[in-house]
Amino acid sequence: MLVLSRKVGESVLIGDDIVVTIVEARGDAVRIGIEAPRSMRVHRSEVATAVSEANAAAAAVSDDDVKDLLGRLRRPE
Repeated sequence: MLVLSRKVGESVLIGDDIVVTIVEARGDAVRIGIEAPRSMRVHRSEVATAVSEANAAAAAVSDDDVKDLLGRLRRPE
């Protein structure tokens, strides 16, 4: 892991098209701004982990569970 010190207003370049700028530093929190191409997904790590876990849980649903849920649905007349 590369560890850098930056002051408010200073930036870090990642590759040719990603810029991370320190926007604000207050107490033990730092606000950063990220400029990246729209094709590049940028997520907080806890959000990416939650989505990954939710996808794994959804994939773990059995065929019997799906059949049970579908059996409970009423079709419109």
